[in-house]
Amino acid sequence: MTRRGWLLFAAMSVLWGIPYLLIKVAVGELSPPTLVVLRTALGALVLLPYAATSGSLRALRGHWRAVLAFTALELAGPWLLLADAERHLTSSVTGLLVAAVPLVAAVVSRLMGDEDRLDRTRMLGLLVGLVGVGVLLGLDLRGDPLAAVEMGVVVVGYGSAPVVASRWLAGVPGLAVTAAALSVTGLLYLPFAAANLPAHLPSAKVIAAVVVLALACTAVAFLVFFALIAEVGPNRALVITFVNPAVAVALGVVLLGESLTLGTVLGFPLILSGCVLATRRSRAVAVAEP
Repeated sequence: MTRRGWLLFAAMSVLWGIPYLLIKVAVGELSPPTLVVLRTALGALVLLPYAATSGSLRALRGHWRAVLAFTALELAGPWLLLADAERHLTSSVTGLLVAAVPLVAAVVSRLMGDEDRLDRTRMLGLLVGLVGVGVLLGLDLRGDPLAAVEMGVVVVGYGSAPVVASRWLAGVPGLAVTAAALSVTGLLYLPFAAANLPAHLPSAKVIAAVVVLALACTAVAFLVFFALIAEVGPNRALVITFVNPAVAVALGVVLLGESLTLGTVLGFPLILSGCVLATRRSRAVAVAEP
């Protein structure tokens, strides 16, 4: 990988590793719908003009069904449920659970007819990863069944959305899809956010968390991610999924004083190992590629 590729990779690992910390801070004073609206609205204000001036929005014609499906799986569903789950879970645990996304993506890709078959190694990876998730759920989520269900839906959404994008939005610029998805999600939750406005102006730390979450972790992060894909390709770009949880855990422990639990110590290595094995390309496909 080139030097520019490594720099973009490092930036993405941080930009998509810190949202769990910021969400944890924000939901202390904001309702989940309000947080989602603020995050999407600020992100859309940055990306929509860029997408409009570049002409990429015209590529959305004829793809609205796929865009709406992607929006529901990637933003509208997960962002609300993630914010609600973090009212009961630590940012470290939520970040670790999201590490299971590649496991879901591998299964969904196979169910959708992906030619990359599930060989023995990948099946072993799925089993190891599921054991890791089970360890994390059993040790760290006791007493929070609803939060566990919410995070399960988040993981399924995050794992399914890229499959939808690759099959039905392959020819549409990612910038246009992201700008549209942010706008649709913000409009969807606007009535709910209006009904759950805070009684007082949020504190400075919450306002700062929302601004960083919307501008850095959403608007800038997606632009950096597009650049990373262009530089190293989509397969290598997805390796950030293995690094983000470590960033989330480190920030939660250092900045929020969250404890490094036994579930984290035992579950994360299993999830990480399972993801690496489950997402490796089968030998048959690798040989067939030019």
